Amino acid sequence: MTADPFLWSSLQRPYPIIQAPMVGVSTPQLAAAVSNAGGLGSIGIGASSVAQAREMINATRALTSEPFNVNLFCHRTPTPDPQREADWLQYLRPWFEQFNAEPPNNLSVPYISFNDDPALLALLLQEQPAVVSFHFGLPPTDWIAQLKANGIVTLGCATCVDEARQIEAAGVDMIVAQGNEAGGHRGTFEPQHCDAQLPIETLLKQLLTQCQCPVIAAGGIMTGEDIQAQLQAGAVAVQLGTAFILCPESSASTAHRQALGLNPSIQTGITAAISGRPARGILNSAYTELTRPEAPPLPDYPIAYQAGKALAAAASRAGSVDFAAHWAGSGAPRARAMPAAQLVATLAHEAGLSPD
Repeated sequence: MTADPFLWSSLQRPYPIIQAPMVGVSTPQLAAAVSNAGGLGSIGIGASSVAQAREMINATRALTSEPFNVNLFCHRTPTPDPQREADWLQYLRPWFEQFNAEPPNNLSVPYISFNDDPALLALLLQEQPAVVSFHFGLPPTDWIAQLKANGIVTLGCATCVDEARQIEAAGVDMIVAQGNEAGGHRGTFEPQHCDAQLPIETLLKQLLTQCQCPVIAAGGIMTGEDIQAQLQAGAVAVQLGTAFILCPESSASTAHRQALGLNPSIQTGITAAISGRPARGILNSAYTELTRPEAPPLPDYPIAYQAGKALAAAASRAGSVDFAAHWAGSGAPRARAMPAAQLVATLAHEAGLSPD
């Protein structure tokens, strides 16, 4: 069945184009530029404190009066395990030594799940952004109800039918179908149990036939032709991340931009070794060397991320990007460098979209 697009239309966006949140890359400037150009810009506050989240929301509001999306991480509460963390750091030691560095003495939880942060819920209820989206799972259903009661449209990321059904049952307004082509962290609720890594074409078909909620397509979408294909297949909107990394408004590092923009044969892959959760990025040593058969069990996400970031920093100090988390989707070779507003206009023109 074709999902009812009413909820998307209620956002009054001229174009059904969402810029993915991309923590570490998205900025208030990028989100505002996309929203001002007729799409839906996004900021990611999953790794932010309440004060940082407030600052990002206010900074975005200072640049646009249009709707934008605020994205949250709803991962399972991590369980610290000193022995598992010590084993992982010991396993990484040879790579640290390559760069004349020592691994951290220990690891800790760098940021908490939205599900464990009622103060962040209170902030959202106070600030009332137009859209709030969930990644890695769902918050309590009464929290979702409170957000919706305050006029906030909610989105939930699904990588399979079961997750989509949970999103629908929780009362979330729309489902973001994340195909395995998508860059960055997969939104899988419990990746240690199962992740079929379905391509967006297959996933979208499954969700449209088995769910009632409107569905947004994400994964490998880079051009207007890609957008048109997903809309014709039944999606009410599309979400693009990698396509926006080279925009000057993003906070992507110079190394990330160079890796993405200078290699037409660029390849991406998925690994959990960087953060403790599967994520797609540009292939480097973090993908090809860290996932050996003898590797010990990973610490929980995001505890493992501390180790991954420490190793990337050690490599960077030695002039290497071999272990950097340059997140990117399978469409990376087709990324284009242009201002965000120009990219939205280009995508809309290529897709044959007319402002509503």
